[in-house]
Amino acid sequence: MLKQPIILPIALLLFLALLTFWINQTVQQQGVRLSSQGRHDPDYMLYNFVSTRTDASGFTKYVLAAAQMRHYPDSDTTELQRPRFTQFGQDKPYTQIHGQHGKISPNGKQVEFSQHVKVIRQATPTKGEMQLSTDQLTLEPDREIAHTDYPVVIKQEPATVITATGMTFDNKASTIQLFNRVHVHYERVPSAGKTASSTRSSVDQSSARPR
Repeated sequence: MLKQPIILPIALLLFLALLTFWINQTVQQQGVRLSSQGRHDPDYMLYNFVSTRTDASGFTKYVLAAAQMRHYPDSDTTELQRPRFTQFGQDKPYTQIHGQHGKISPNGKQVEFSQHVKVIRQATPTKGEMQLSTDQLTLEPDREIAHTDYPVVIKQEPATVITATGMTFDNKASTIQLFNRVHVHYERVPSAGKTASSTRSSVDQSSARPR
């Protein structure tokens, strides 16, 4: 007659223990799931990454390469280490952009270069090489447009140096639009028997076509 009163409390304790264990496991699993969703971790990485874009005729339009590429699923962004972008064009000089860091937008329409960014436009028989330096540059590869709000330094061979804050570079039109604090230093190439002359000028806004 004493067995039944003893068995019921034991069964109740076992049930409560199992219920507590189940609740604890459920809470832990949900906590892990929530914490992983809030983390900014890459889902895949590539080393010596190279991506090539061609036109309808198979001609290479541009090549984007990097020492390392990381994709982050939480923001759907791609980060690059030491990115290098080269834009090609038929019967046109190539243009190359490189920096220490880069980021590709979720839709792939923009590539942002940062830290020691340099743009180099190849020399042609009629135009000297152009180099542009800045700390941040946003590129739209399909439109062939690059822009920045940061200070820029442009060196155009043989002897032109331009500084400004804010710029838009249109590679298709071969134009550079400068926005603020524009300063130009130009040295005229001396002809035979003459010394070089130097000219400095400052303007608030300028739209310049590379020489």
